[in-house]
Amino acid sequence: MKHQFHPTILREYDIRGIIGETLGPDDARAIGRGFATLLRAAGGTRVAVGYDGRVSSPLLEHALIEGLNASGCDVVRIGMGPTPMLYYAEASADDVDGGIQITGSHNPANYNGFKMVFQGRPFFGADILELGRLAREGAWADGNGAVEGRDVQAAYVDRLLAGLDGIDPQRLSTLRIGWDAGNGAAGPVLEQLAARLPGEHHLLYTEVDGNFPNHHPDPTEEKNLEDLRKLVAEKQFDFGIAFDGDGDRIGAIDGEGRIIWGDQLLMIYAEDLLRTEPGATVIADVKASRALFERVAELGGKPVMWKTGHSLIKSKMKETGAPLAGEMSGHVFFAHRYYGFDDALYAAVRLIAASANLGKSVTELRGAMPALVNTPEMRFQVDEARKFVVIDEVKQRLAGAGADVDATDGVRVSTADGWWLLRASNTQDVLVARAESESEQGLTRLMAQIDGQLAQSGLERGPQAGH
Repeated sequence: MKHQFHPTILREYDIRGIIGETLGPDDARAIGRGFATLLRAAGGTRVAVGYDGRVSSPLLEHALIEGLNASGCDVVRIGMGPTPMLYYAEASADDVDGGIQITGSHNPANYNGFKMVFQGRPFFGADILELGRLAREGAWADGNGAVEGRDVQAAYVDRLLAGLDGIDPQRLSTLRIGWDAGNGAAGPVLEQLAARLPGEHHLLYTEVDGNFPNHHPDPTEEKNLEDLRKLVAEKQFDFGIAFDGDGDRIGAIDGEGRIIWGDQLLMIYAEDLLRTEPGATVIADVKASRALFERVAELGGKPVMWKTGHSLIKSKMKETGAPLAGEMSGHVFFAHRYYGFDDALYAAVRLIAASANLGKSVTELRGAMPALVNTPEMRFQVDEARKFVVIDEVKQRLAGAGADVDATDGVRVSTADGWWLLRASNTQDVLVARAESESEQGLTRLMAQIDGQLAQSGLERGPQAGH
């Protein structure tokens, strides 16, 4: 038995495809067989499996478990829930050696995919390509694994609440917060969590519905925060929190309806963390604001700029021992008093904790940040074979011009006006651009530099590509 995956689904950080077109049960079975083969070779025997609220998830779960069992791994089924609950099941149990979450994350409803963790580390890049090789050759181990069910939701909610340990409940009892689960997999956990949090909580769209009837569950897009914004304004809440489809990315707005972007949340977390962990390393991706790196340094921390991608950030955290990291996209990673994986529900609890510890409202913390003007993340289609070549061309031209370039991930160029970024997406045939300045005029000049570089490589910033 051999299996050939569709060439588009084995991606840098995870596996993702369109149900019935590029991804189906046979792929899930082959992923299970390959993952179990690699895990057994590394001495592991048991895999936790969870899935999100998409319509296709139960079907893929069934096939994935068949594959894991057929290559000799036992499976612990944790059922439907957010991705971080699967990570928690893997990290907190002594008898579990790996984990797979079936999730399409924030992709459209007809997509699905797999996020994997292997003996406590992210499984990505070369690991995923190896699954492709094993399938092509049919070089899988054989065996007979068993299946057991395990309910981890209550223990997971207890663990989330531990993020408030040591804070006087009185200080938290006046909090009023709005929440939007976007009909994603975090809904049921959020209901349990909010019922036990001090203060007043109003929840939107906690019913899991894989068709996402109210709005798409991607909190990095402003239009998806409209309902939350209305709720916070109407009820005069302190702030609002939103989650993506599988609960590993957080979005937030303050009491005045201003968005608190991923790098701005990280500024708040860093300020709280560095009170008790002076000199700690804080990692952010190359898309993050200069204000964040400057703020971390000002607070006595050690800012590190790193490549975009949750698997890459997690690996860098392990390497540097950083207690905190984050991405513009709303992935936040706490290794401080937690496990180091991206968990939006835990990040929400830590935002409540930071506000209490710092004695300032979230609105005050957001209001104190420097007023910079920046573009959203701009994404535009470029041929797959061309995207990395273009970045190399830009690098060479900038080197010849003596520009101030950080080449950690693409090119991030600093000028008197601010900075601009051009990088190739690891997961799609797009280039990503972003720029930030202290003035609109400065931003216009930075955008002109981006457009100039693209033009020299025969490209233009065309229509925006989706995620």
